[in-house]
Amino acid sequence: MSLLDVRVPAVVLRIDRNPFHHGTLGAVRSLGRAGVDVHVVADGAGSPVRRSCFVRGVHTPPPPGADPAEVARVLRAVAARVGRPAVLVPMDDASALAVGRTREELGSGYLLPSLPGTLCERVADKAELARTCAALDVAHPETIAPDSPAEAVTAVARLGLPVVAKWSRPWLLPPGAGLRSTVLVHSSRQARELYARSQEAGSPLLLQAFLPPGRDRDWFVHGYADRSGAVRAGGTGRKQRARPRGAGLTSVGRWTANPEVGALAERITRALGYRGILDLDFRRCGATGRYHLLDFNPRPGAQFRLFTDSAGLDVVRALHLDLTHRPLPEGAPRPGRAFVVENYAPWSALRPAPAGRELAWHAPDDRAPGRAMWRLWTRHAAGRVLRRPSPASLGGLTRLAR
Repeated sequence: MSLLDVRVPAVVLRIDRNPFHHGTLGAVRSLGRAGVDVHVVADGAGSPVRRSCFVRGVHTPPPPGADPAEVARVLRAVAARVGRPAVLVPMDDASALAVGRTREELGSGYLLPSLPGTLCERVADKAELARTCAALDVAHPETIAPDSPAEAVTAVARLGLPVVAKWSRPWLLPPGAGLRSTVLVHSSRQARELYARSQEAGSPLLLQAFLPPGRDRDWFVHGYADRSGAVRAGGTGRKQRARPRGAGLTSVGRWTANPEVGALAERITRALGYRGILDLDFRRCGATGRYHLLDFNPRPGAQFRLFTDSAGLDVVRALHLDLTHRPLPEGAPRPGRAFVVENYAPWSALRPAPAGRELAWHAPDDRAPGRAMWRLWTRHAAGRVLRRPSPASLGGLTRLAR
């Protein structure tokens, strides 16, 4: 018999069009294996997720850049088709913020944590996060929001190269613009060029002191803050590999006990009065040893399935249990367990894992998404190679430049 109330379906929402978002598949499998009917509101065209045997239905998502009212309209239509109140699981920042803003009007069709939408925006907005850390006395890299190209140059001189450049509200970045949410800046000219695209990006540019990565410096915390505010499920993990290196998503992570980071995450969560699923990223400063909060994501992290304890509890199941007033089982942590994203770290997926391993795509009880991912990834990689300029064409461009 399932611990979860299988009478209550789940709706997994993602507005971002990334077909390789393995966290969405993780949520589908986690709830589907427990017997819950799972509906996916995401771009299904070509996505490996829709091939999962645990998907009950796929629904057309709001378009990228949709305002909260449009997101709510789509979700109300999905709720009418599902026919029963469902647990809603936003999987990206745009989804989480839109749901937070429209919580009242979604209440009749969905079960949601009691969380004001302004708090989601406060922690997800990179500029607001810097101010929040200062108010809570939590270490955070020095961050400057330049008001002009000249101020961008001055900020680079003050912070020292390289500098981390972030957009304050990365969920507003227009698709296909070639803008990344976070990049490492190596010159004043690069900083000026990024600042010039602020209007296009939809939010202010932030320049941040660079904390060099290194062994045992990159950490993440996943958890679920229940109705009482207690942080349940999840754990602390060490980022072993990232894509792109030093500033990207976790391609290889390991469940590693770190009481200091765990206690810091709980202090931040309680001080904010946050409720729901959370994903925090920290980097330890090599000079001071302090852990700096880099990101507070008000949603599941893509690698949340790493933290599946001995009772089978993860943060998505914790959400469903708590919102349906079911007790959360007391499982034992499983330190040493690994999580690997096969298309980003294929060799790591083949190495021995004596403490256990979760693969992002491959699963013995749900093989179709993994096969579909590799077909799609092969086409994606081939397309990138074909779009890359050949040495001959680069040589021709060099001659023309002369």
